[in-house]
Amino acid sequence: MKKRLFVTALAFILLLSMLTGCGKDADGTSGLTKVTLNEVAHSIFYAPMYVAFEEGYFKEEGLDVTLVTGFGADKTMTAVLAGDADIGFMGSESTIYTYAGGTQDYVVNFAQLTQRAGNFLVAREPIDNFTWDMLKGKDVLGGRAGGMPEMVFEYILRKNNIDPATDVKIDQSIDFGSTAAAFSGGQGEFTVEFEPHATSLEEKGDGYVVASLGEDSGYVPYTAFSAKKSYLENHSDVIQAFTNALQKGMDYVQEHSPEEIAKTIAPQFEGTSLETLTTIVKRYYDQDTWKENLIFEENAFSLLQNILEDSGVLEERVPYSDLVNTDFARKAISQ
Repeated sequence: MKKRLFVTALAFILLLSMLTGCGKDADGTSGLTKVTLNEVAHSIFYAPMYVAFEEGYFKEEGLDVTLVTGFGADKTMTAVLAGDADIGFMGSESTIYTYAGGTQDYVVNFAQLTQRAGNFLVAREPIDNFTWDMLKGKDVLGGRAGGMPEMVFEYILRKNNIDPATDVKIDQSIDFGSTAAAFSGGQGEFTVEFEPHATSLEEKGDGYVVASLGEDSGYVPYTAFSAKKSYLENHSDVIQAFTNALQKGMDYVQEHSPEEIAKTIAPQFEGTSLETLTTIVKRYYDQDTWKENLIFEENAFSLLQNILEDSGVLEERVPYSDLVNTDFARKAISQ
């Protein structure tokens, strides 16, 4: 009798252990598909993506997404090509470079997030009626050669009949994250800055935003999500789930105020006050930074190649059909 009770108790304990093992871990990720996402930078500019994290949209789609910051498109692309990241988030020019370089398992764009440039021109003094010809003969702290921030800046100069090579003194020697500090230290008469650096310069009284590159460049496919061709083919269900979650983030920013968006993404930017965060979100919100959907249209890709050609970094155009897949983004709209 005692033996029978012992066996019954043991069986019950084993069953309970199995049921517990089938449940979720403390962080709720058990049973979810793990995905590593490498982002080019951690920026308020990418608010819809952080909404997807904070609102739990990725988990709703069955994904446990680990976010890694690459600190540069070159590093993000390297991580994707090496298999250290499943998905990369960066400027699409990087996918063009690797394709043109002959990479066999090249990286394909499947979702476009931003449709405006995210940087601003900062001057040392307020300028109420700024015009781009005011930069002629001036020292400007620019961006890395071949990177989207610098190429869009030069694209705007050319649109305003200004030769970037001869009419403006552009300093490209300073690291991406150090230009604001250099400007505060006295270098340059203008600087091209992403947020939160532009607002930070204003808050310290070291500079004043006088122009938005996003507004003056027009609609430009600035950043997109991409993965190796083989990953898209072998993990189409993961890419679809990922895109579905992103679309929910896109819907959120279209349906909520800058104040609400700022509160939602605040945990992603613990070192930034809610007031500053709201100011920055509103800047991006007002200039129509985020698309309503994630579809990377062909005309946007053509404009991107125009900018690359004008900058002298693209000798031969690459096919849209190879480097852009819109199937996942189109399907996500109907979810």
